Amino acid sequence: MTKTVTTVLESLNEGLRTAMRKDPNVILLGEDILDPYGGAFKVTKGCSTEFPERVFTTPISEAAMLGIANGLAMSGKRPVVEIMFGDFITLAMDQILNHASKFHWMYNESVDVPLVVRTPMGGRRGYGPTHSQSLEKHFLGIPGLTVIAPNSVIDAGDLLGTAILESTGPILFVEHKLLYTSSIAKIGQGDWVDFSLEVDGAKYPTATLGFSGVTKHHCTIATYGYNLELAKKAAVELAYNDEIFCEIIVLSQLSPFDLAAIEASLKKTKKLVTIEEAGLTLGWGSEVIAQACEGQPDLLVKRVAAIDLPIGNSKALEDVILPSEQKIVQSIREMLKLN
Repeated sequence: MTKTVTTVLESLNEGLRTAMRKDPNVILLGEDILDPYGGAFKVTKGCSTEFPERVFTTPISEAAMLGIANGLAMSGKRPVVEIMFGDFITLAMDQILNHASKFHWMYNESVDVPLVVRTPMGGRRGYGPTHSQSLEKHFLGIPGLTVIAPNSVIDAGDLLGTAILESTGPILFVEHKLLYTSSIAKIGQGDWVDFSLEVDGAKYPTATLGFSGVTKHHCTIATYGYNLELAKKAAVELAYNDEIFCEIIVLSQLSPFDLAAIEASLKKTKKLVTIEEAGLTLGWGSEVIAQACEGQPDLLVKRVAAIDLPIGNSKALEDVILPSEQKIVQSIREMLKLN
């Protein structure tokens, strides 16, 4: 019987366990991932009980974890490494940047490194400056590395399973902490009652969300991960209060870039707002806008992102620093000169 899955966390857990059932070469490594604890955010819960010979708890050394995983991957295994908090991935930067992503090229394509690094990113839980960051922008553009971010409209477990079972190179799989308890979106129902959904056929799909029955959308919002939840709320407020209809493009694959869905939307709207939780300067949104403007130089553009500061512990400071529904609404109103 298929397990009933209602949250992104449950989907990720089921996707991980399904991948381990399908391929005995899948090996899981990380800190405190054995049952009954099952990892800091419980994505690995149940794995060590079902696969005791293939789940390994590790010392507190992210560099060692990735070094071991690189060797396992090159020897024919499919290791999945859990970094407890995304902030700690900096300790494994050398293994990712100079080893995993380069070995296939350095050894004349004689080896593959099918490695998945899973890690939670993001704030809004009061964890403070060293446990609340969104560091994925520092990994974008690394040749040979793919960066994936699940969301609530594309099956997160399917994304993870594809990354584990079908990759030939290293993948950074970025999971926002607040997504874990987010319900899987039911388009046309509940909070999603106003929306229609189109999903492309890419390996790591891009979703296009529009307002049902609307013939003209006025603005394109491009985003990923948990930021979709903010984009949705902002789009609903703008639709009901200002009769501004936004088309939301949510990417699963952040790098390498594939902006086809964004470019298709911009041909209709000519206006683009990017949303990310990482710092504003030199971020994902900046590159999306740069590439979009190279193809359509007459665009109006805005970026919504975190202020370039460490993330504060208190909710009041987090609210000031991080992007929000109201910041998105304000940016779009300013772009359309409604303020």
